[in-house]
Amino acid sequence: MKKACPYCHTESLLYFQSKDYNRSISQETFDHYSCPQCGLIFIAPIPSDLGAYYPDIYHVIPETQEQLEAASEPERYKIEIVEQYIGKGRLLEIGPSYGGFTYLAKKAGFEVEAIEMNAQCCKFLNEVVGVKAINTNDPVDTLQNLEPYDVIALWHVIEHLPDPWSALDAIYTKLKPSGVLIISSVNPNAFQFRILGRYWLHLDAPRHVMLIPIKLMTEKLASLGATVEMITTADAGTIACNTGGWRFFFIHTCTQRYTNKTLLSILRPLLNLIGKAVSRLANLIEQSEGMGSAYTMVFRKAAEPIDSGHIGKVRSD
Repeated sequence: MKKACPYCHTESLLYFQSKDYNRSISQETFDHYSCPQCGLIFIAPIPSDLGAYYPDIYHVIPETQEQLEAASEPERYKIEIVEQYIGKGRLLEIGPSYGGFTYLAKKAGFEVEAIEMNAQCCKFLNEVVGVKAINTNDPVDTLQNLEPYDVIALWHVIEHLPDPWSALDAIYTKLKPSGVLIISSVNPNAFQFRILGRYWLHLDAPRHVMLIPIKLMTEKLASLGATVEMITTADAGTIACNTGGWRFFFIHTCTQRYTNKTLLSILRPLLNLIGKAVSRLANLIEQSEGMGSAYTMVFRKAAEPIDSGHIGKVRSD
């Protein structure tokens, strides 16, 4: 069985099949293909109604300003990354959920807007976080009507999009000259994925429709004219992904095998500790660049080209 790669159109063989092991929304089987040319791992066919695989509890929205403050703290590393490359201006986050990073960006002085598909999250962003949030599942069409930004950020969003290539094209056109694009995504070259395969937490079928390698992401943005400012698989978000992946694997394996509630109440804490212990051991490998469960990349758009016809001319006004 073969499918054409959505990026380079190379015939790709079936890699493996999986189910919705994370959420158990359905018992469907999903086919994953691996492109031998560009390394993309993709689901085909993509479910026609992806929204059906996002339950109401997918987004845990804080109930108060104090809870928002506390829930945002683990995302502080994100705004610290942004501020390494740009300190002010217009910032757009695509797929912010309830807005932990969005909230921190606003506190840091950015003029923040958001695009989010969940209506309840948009309501929270508008009314509690206090930023303009557009409720849509079509960011490409929405971007056409927005003014350019100094920063556009997608934290673990690009892998959810059925057509990330058109989205990246549209996003890049809405970056100001010298603007910064930040993309964080799951890493298909991760050590953990090589070990756990279809049972890897961050495969998250069918919500993660494409796993885009670092090399391919770099190639795509370079084709648009962007330069790479930073690549890492060792930031705070990736470390959390590493730990979460191991803990989930052991607990999930147990809960799938046993149904006795008393036994599970005993085993869960034990398996959680085992997951943490394995994570510490695996950290010796996962802390190496390129081996973590996720990556964060910072791209910069080229500056406005100099109009050579005006060089050396003296203004007369």
